[in-house]
Parts: sequence; structure tokens; C-alpha cells
Amino acid sequence: MAIDDVPVSGEGIKLGQFLKLANLVESGGEAKQVLADGLVQVNGEPEDRRGRHLVAGDVVQFGTASARVGSEG
Repeated sequence: MAIDDVPVSGEGIKLGQFLKLANLVESGGEAKQVLADGLVQVNGEPEDRRGRHLVAGDVVQFGTASARVGSEG
């Protein structure tokens, strides 16, 4: 399975924001729902917290799509 690198500026990003930035979901409401339903994994572990802080190298998986937090620049 291919993992897309998604550049993020600054010190990191919240999981809910990253799901939208990586085009894994279309809206904040959808992010909230898929997290509540337990459909998201971070680094291979189930995660349900929208505010989970992600840093460069973290891998987020939703369904068959995966995205890695990359550093900008």
C-alpha cells in the first residue's frame, strides 16, 4: 500500500486537521464521525481523539488510504 507524504508547516498538526489536509475525509464533521467510529489508526494503533498531536513521520490510516506527516521544506 502506498503512503502519501503530506507536508505540514510548524511543529505538527492535530489529527482532525490532518485528515482533511491529506484528503482522507472531506470535512471536519466527517473526521469527527470516522474517529468516533474507530476507523482511524495512527502508527498502526486505533485512535479516536481529534486533537491528537501529530509530528513528522506519523502515519495515519483510514480505510485503504494512508498518509504520512511530512516536514515542510
